[in-house]
Amino acid sequence: MTSVITLLTDYGLEDGFVAACHGVIVGIAPEARIIDVGHLVPAGDVRRGAAILAQTMPYLPAGVHLACVDPTACGAGRAVAVEAGDRVFIGPDNGVLSWAIQAAGGADSAYEIANKDLFLQPVSPTFYGRDVFAPVAAHLCTGVATADVGPPVPADGLVILPAPMCRLRDGAAEGEVLSVDRHGNVQLSITAADVSTLGVRVGDMLTVWLGRRQVNVPFRDTFTAVPPGDLVAFADSAGLVAVAINFGDAAERLGLPPGAHVRLSPIRQQV
Repeated sequence: MTSVITLLTDYGLEDGFVAACHGVIVGIAPEARIIDVGHLVPAGDVRRGAAILAQTMPYLPAGVHLACVDPTACGAGRAVAVEAGDRVFIGPDNGVLSWAIQAAGGADSAYEIANKDLFLQPVSPTFYGRDVFAPVAAHLCTGVATADVGPPVPADGLVILPAPMCRLRDGAAEGEVLSVDRHGNVQLSITAADVSTLGVRVGDMLTVWLGRRQVNVPFRDTFTAVPPGDLVAFADSAGLVAVAINFGDAAERLGLPPGAHVRLSPIRQQV
């Protein structure tokens, strides 16, 4: 097993929670290389965590990928270790791992994390990240087999988040808000390829339909291509369409929370 461990949590950076997880890992696997995917996922926002992990996965080395984003503090449900190719995913079985597992080619095998010999004792019911997931990840890096973490569970029984809706219909692209980052930029489930299929190119205008409301937005290559305070749509680094405001909060101005339905259509030039 590789010595790389990646961490994604909703612990924040104001306290010592992330450092405690790092310390536990290094105490068990001193040679482990830890990559922090992020720790500012909104508290309990499983969907946001799943999106971040899946979109980051193509750029992460093979290894153990630990994600702890859960409204129940990762202690109330089943904890799992899932093998997918040359990767092992560790976390609560609430869907936060599901999109990343799919991005890695799908689950080969799955196990419930139940071997208390691998845990940090005593186990806090509110800090599974430190006492269960971090030590298990570290033990895997030292050569412990994934099958040793606990009994096997059917891979097809793992919780999978519904795929974000996206479709082309009647000359428009329909989708939903996949996530909102800390700047208020709105990432849609609509891909850059979708709008290209509609004939939209950089420099064109889009109509963004938000229920009964609509706004016209320029489609540019970056959010800085418009004056400060202006709305803009662009293809982000994940290849998805994002709506943003240069030096502003698009989610707040447009009232677009995660999951909101959005429709994009090109503005046809009059001839």
